[in-house]
Amino acid sequence: MTCRVPQGSILAPLLFSLYMLPLSRIMRKNQIAYHSYADDSQIYLSLSPNDYSPICSLCQCVDEINSWMCQNFLQLNKEKTEVIAFGNKDQVLRMNAYLGSRGLTTKNQIRNLGVILETDLSFSSHVKAEYYCLKHIARIRCFVSSQDLEKLVHAFITSRVDYCNGLLTDLPKKTIRQLQLIQNGAARILTRTRKI
Repeated sequence: MTCRVPQGSILAPLLFSLYMLPLSRIMRKNQIAYHSYADDSQIYLSLSPNDYSPICSLCQCVDEINSWMCQNFLQLNKEKTEVIAFGNKDQVLRMNAYLGSRGLTTKNQIRNLGVILETDLSFSSHVKAEYYCLKHIARIRCFVSSQDLEKLVHAFITSRVDYCNGLLTDLPKKTIRQLQLIQNGAARILTRTRKI
């Protein structure tokens, strides 16, 4: 590259958007839904249980993106490239096997905008992560002032329960109960009271 734009300049976002424009053309051409935020792009598609034909479009799209990136002296970061299939257990197993045969390695959970998504959309890992944050805060509560404790609880517990809480609707009663116990525990930490 012979020309550069200083990071943080006014033109940088506009020029980056122009530079990445062909990427969106590739995805639209392959009829793949996507959204991008800065240099992070997410592509997604929905399938019928036994119709894997859209995966061919996905694989072709990934190949074309790879080619475009090579032509523009960019490299696809395979460490940060994640594939996940959502559905019931049997659907996910079949989909993972099919994706694996096409050279795409799948994961059982991913983090998207701070929310941990699992193949069954149970959010159990997300709830468990909140529980561990609460547990760590509980360990240090005697060393922290009330004001700082309140900031910690709001930053790491209540904000995470409130953030994207629309995703938590229709969860099993067991998971809702776990979320309630986390909130109760946070209240006990703030009031420095014990469990009754």
